[in-house]
Amino acid sequence: MATTSIKPILIPAGVTLSSDKKFITAAGKLGEMTLELHQDVDFIKEEDTIAFLPNKKTKESLAITGTMRALTKNLMQGVVAGFEKKLEINGVGYRAKLEGKVIELSLGFSHPVKHELPDGVSAELPSNTEIILKSMDKQLVGQVAAEIRDYRPPEPYKGKGVKYADERIKRKESKKA
Repeated sequence: MATTSIKPILIPAGVTLSSDKKFITAAGKLGEMTLELHQDVDFIKEEDTIAFLPNKKTKESLAITGTMRALTKNLMQGVVAGFEKKLEINGVGYRAKLEGKVIELSLGFSHPVKHELPDGVSAELPSNTEIILKSMDKQLVGQVAAEIRDYRPPEPYKGKGVKYADERIKRKESKKA
């Protein structure tokens, strides 16, 4: 294994990166986030770039080096621009309503489903069938979107349910008599 660094990341304008041996902290206009580094990864921080390199000559060390690079890039993008996930609700009578930090979903059950948003995630409802989740933490916004989708995943016959805005549902033909 080569001990050369994986592609350096350009630190965007508006991000201040501070670090010690175990943590990298990024601060930007949306806030501050910290990432714990894996023990098999070293980094070199210069004026406007940061590069990662494995400190062991194993396949696993090289793989985790790439992961740390991607997580750091997401960390910097999150504090500057943030991340968002869009969900669509399809079905007769299916809708969503926002009350503070709680999204109330009517999804064809005998009761409304109430999903409380964790700290760091905000929601917008442009219409009662669209949900836009925003956060500076990519993993957290994806997790919340997946939890909301799991209440009623889209079904392949009529396409009813909660789906991601960019998701394609493979439709099936219904039974013929």
